[in-house]
Amino acid sequence: VQLVESGGGLVQPGESLRLSCAASISISDIDMMGWYRQAPGKAREVVAQITSGGSTYYADFLKGGRFTISRDNTKDTVTLQINSLKPEDTAVYSCRGRTQRPDIQFDSWGQGTQVTVSS
Repeated sequence: VQLVESGGGLVQPGESLRLSCAASISISDIDMMGWYRQAPGKAREVVAQITSGGSTYYADFLKGGRFTISRDNTKDTVTLQINSLKPEDTAVYSCRGRTQRPDIQFDSWGQGTQVTVSS
């Protein structure tokens, strides 16, 4: 399973970005898809996850609803909308897809997309 992220870039504080993760298979076959981030010198941390049924999870450190994860089964993509970006949001954002079923199991990661928030 291949996952390809896009949408990162250099933005100013307060701006928004929409990150996309395109899967090489139907995302209906992916039980959990999530976005993770790794800032320089820090460990990778989960940002948000969404299940095949549409249930979502957001990391405790996220406050104010700035992050929104969603999935589009017709396009086999998962997106992460980030509003009111802050310098501390600077990180490499990576997409993950995991399935644990009797007939198929995988845990795949994309290569990541850089998000830099700076004035």
